[in-house]
Amino acid sequence: MPNNAANSQGLGRRSVLRGAAGIASATLASGCVTAPASQPRDFVLIHGAWHGGWCWDPVRQLLESAGHRVHSPTLTGLAERADEMNPEVGLAEHIADAIGFVKTAGLKEITLVGHSYGGMVITGMADAMKDRIAHIIYLDAALPNNGESMVSYGARRPQAAIDRAAEAIKGLAPDGIAMAAFPATLLGIPAEHPLHDWTSERLTPHPLKTWLDPIALNNGGSDGLPRTYVHCTSPVMPQTQFPYIAAITAKDPRWHMAEIATGHDAMITAPQDCAALFEQAAMANVQGR
Repeated sequence: MPNNAANSQGLGRRSVLRGAAGIASATLASGCVTAPASQPRDFVLIHGAWHGGWCWDPVRQLLESAGHRVHSPTLTGLAERADEMNPEVGLAEHIADAIGFVKTAGLKEITLVGHSYGGMVITGMADAMKDRIAHIIYLDAALPNNGESMVSYGARRPQAAIDRAAEAIKGLAPDGIAMAAFPATLLGIPAEHPLHDWTSERLTPHPLKTWLDPIALNNGGSDGLPRTYVHCTSPVMPQTQFPYIAAITAKDPRWHMAEIATGHDAMITAPQDCAALFEQAAMANVQGR
């Protein structure tokens, strides 16, 4: 669906949600997650580094209460699949994980969401299966071009700077296999937040290779799909490319862009805002046909 059709249904070029309070205006505008949906949609939610499908539980509850179907697979080597960790787990395997899940489940016309590192995965998914995706949403997520990695995507910078970043990432994995998890506070979850400990207890080491592997895109990644970029602004996660990507997409008429005034793990700290934005995107595509 063209972007102007989405705009006509309430998903504007740019929107801002201010923490949990933002759900009020969003639901009034679109009826999001307040009543069973007349047209239930399939949401596929891809987690980021150190997380698993569990991290979407707060958002899942809201979308399912509105009548939607929510799928949140865990990628190889993480969470309940931690025993599958090995030195060869790379980006291509994670992309294949997610594609296989969608195909096995027979899902079509999905609203696909990727958080953080999950942006690498959903870009690879989109490259391989555009015909199954109705809308793709990057939640404070990586947006790579062909040949870029989690370390090299984003603003252009000297190769030496990219090499230094790669070495720093390798330093998180002394065994050369898995990166130790960031503290939940660095992921934007305050120590006093009621789900801080719940999150901390569930984070697991992440396969190092997935961050260093370049992505191979043969069909333009997510180009041509209805797309939304959601930037988490309070606080902005330091030393990331997310603000750069947000600024680029905000100026690009092929994108919708939104901001949530919460930390990086918005699906945990601002699930209502996330659910509202996700449903707005999904329903805009349905209504715009």
